[in-house]
Amino acid sequence: MVLTQYTYVFAIGTFFALLDAYNNGANDVANAWATSVSSRSVSYRQAMVLGTVFEMLGAITVGARTAETIKNGIIPNSAFGGNASVQMLAFTCALAAASSWVMWCTRHSAHVSSTYSLISAVAGVGVATVGASKVQWGWNKGKGLGAIFAGLGMAPIISAGFAATIFMLIKVVVHMRKRPVRWAVYTSPLFFLIAGTICTLSIVYKGSPKLGLSKKPAWYIAAVTLGVGGGLFLLSAIFFVPFLHAKTVKKDYTVKWWMIFMGPLLFKRPAPADANLAKVPNYAVVQEDQDERLSIRSPDSVMDYDANKIETGDEPVTTPTEKDEKKLAVAEATQPTYKERMADAESKLHAKLRKKRGPLGWAMRTLHNNPIGAGQIYELHNLRILAKRIPAMIVCGALYGLHFDIHAAQSGIAGTPEGARMQRVYAHAEKFPNEVEHTYSFIQIITACTASFAHGANDIGNSVGPWAVIYSAWHTGSASAASAPVPIWQLVVLSATISIGLITYGYNIMKVMGNKITYHSPSRGCSMEMGAAITVLVFSQFSLPVSTSMCITGATVGVGLCNGTLKAVNFQRVGLLLLSWIATIPIAGTLGGVIMGLFLNAPHFAPK
Repeated sequence: MVLTQYTYVFAIGTFFALLDAYNNGANDVANAWATSVSSRSVSYRQAMVLGTVFEMLGAITVGARTAETIKNGIIPNSAFGGNASVQMLAFTCALAAASSWVMWCTRHSAHVSSTYSLISAVAGVGVATVGASKVQWGWNKGKGLGAIFAGLGMAPIISAGFAATIFMLIKVVVHMRKRPVRWAVYTSPLFFLIAGTICTLSIVYKGSPKLGLSKKPAWYIAAVTLGVGGGLFLLSAIFFVPFLHAKTVKKDYTVKWWMIFMGPLLFKRPAPADANLAKVPNYAVVQEDQDERLSIRSPDSVMDYDANKIETGDEPVTTPTEKDEKKLAVAEATQPTYKERMADAESKLHAKLRKKRGPLGWAMRTLHNNPIGAGQIYELHNLRILAKRIPAMIVCGALYGLHFDIHAAQSGIAGTPEGARMQRVYAHAEKFPNEVEHTYSFIQIITACTASFAHGANDIGNSVGPWAVIYSAWHTGSASAASAPVPIWQLVVLSATISIGLITYGYNIMKVMGNKITYHSPSRGCSMEMGAAITVLVFSQFSLPVSTSMCITGATVGVGLCNGTLKAVNFQRVGLLLLSWIATIPIAGTLGGVIMGLFLNAPHFAPK
């Protein structure tokens, strides 16, 4: 029996479920891919495509397990006393509170955990609805709040341990060798084996109930898992290793991407005489062009730059005069503020975008050439301008993130405390040969896809769990129907919405993550992503929702500490992240409880 009188509640719940999924993509998924983009292993656009594919694959095949915990592990169905309308309203308020809080934080580039936002909101709603005694505060067979919040402390530490172990293995096997390039090439199939095994194991072992794979015998699970992992190992050894050998060892710049299918024949392919002149990409984090270095400089950087010109003979040696000292003092006093520098950098980016051809260039020029005029928005001339601006605003919202300069935003603004802090962090991180990093840039694509798969498997439950409860209560008219399995179509819809959030707004979080914590490079990045992916999948196997953001942050700190000094990690940024995680729990919980309390005590929803 469909509760037609509460269709509007279902519609509102659906809206906030989609908004929560969108925020999840713009916040947590962006954080997961920030490592790959920061390491320059993939471009932002490539990350969008790969992220979409593997997010949906992980959500559809494995994501139903954590959804069950969100649905039934915190507030038991029996607590609603069969009142489906109150159950619908409860999870609608939880989604509204969590999505609103995460949206506000994302808008202000404050990184929070969407997982713990929703869990806290559900707990707050539960207190307002059925009382604190009915909320599952304990372990509850691994599905209560005690088990979930245990991951708040365990997940970052476990992830840091996994990531540090993997990176130290790379250091011992590759970076510390006399010929690290060859070692990097010939050990690369190992990471294909690890990635393929983890992904396959998570699908086959306790996979989606719809696939029925959890009922297979142990020998079947072992055979399929090792078969896929071993198959990827052999394929990479046959095709990928010769391709990498030609590019990094022989330095054959004539090798094209399609030649990977030549396999072992590339070993015999003669390299051109000038092969040693071939260069691989530069994976240094800070890459500023001449205009950027000269346009925004502190007094110290000005003096260093001038001193360098004198040493190289580009500038005659002159004795500083009193007039010059006064000019420098005036320059120091008139330095622009951090916000002014950020605004100046943003205006330069917009100026570049306005010169582009295509839809985005048109939209940026339209917005620039048609500012809102004097008076109120409902003035006739402003309505005409608004008619031109709205289509351009839609185009900008869809395409702006694909053209955002993530690397420029991450490197800090020269001459500010943040810029100086980043320089100190980068200076204490050991740099490895670009040929070695180039090898791991290919491997990082695999590990990034594995991390994205793990995120889809875990975080889809944040949105689909409450939405499944709302839908089942509305569609059947029974509160007990919430225990039914999550329909596949709901997983598909929300995983697609997560991908839209990543594509259109993920840059806003990505620009403050990655290199803002420690120095990134492909060999480091693949260790971070693999450590985080293993942790997320382990928690997912036990039906425990865990924050992907916390896992990748813990992995980043773990790898940063492998430099052998605390100075290689920006603990100020880590402290701010930790503060935002802790603050999320009471804020989201209180917000959800207050909203639910207000609506629950309205006459229409008063329980009998």
